[in-house]
Amino acid sequence: MSSLTTIRVALVLLVLAGRPLVAGAQSRSITLPPDHPYGDLKAGPGQDVTERACRNCHSTDYVVMQPPGDARQWEGVVTKMIKVYGANISAEEARTITQYLTTQYGR
Repeated sequence: MSSLTTIRVALVLLVLAGRPLVAGAQSRSITLPPDHPYGDLKAGPGQDVTERACRNCHSTDYVVMQPPGDARQWEGVVTKMIKVYGANISAEEARTITQYLTTQYGR
């Protein structure tokens, strides 16, 4: 085996093993400050599902800042979060979130 092939194999094995490629590299975590009360979602059926799903990726400020919309508009937003941004939301959760947003932040 050539030295270049050996290096390639070693790199692949390191990546597959989940080991950092840089000596001394460490995993870090950060604690974000709490959301501003402005972003608190309105109470209602589906609030818990909506809050949990949305906060996986962003603050709820993004929700409350949206212009009021009907079910079609909110369904489009939820679908975009799933298909474009990869939100891990089931079909049942998507329906619950859409209903909640339509009821609480609709026209």
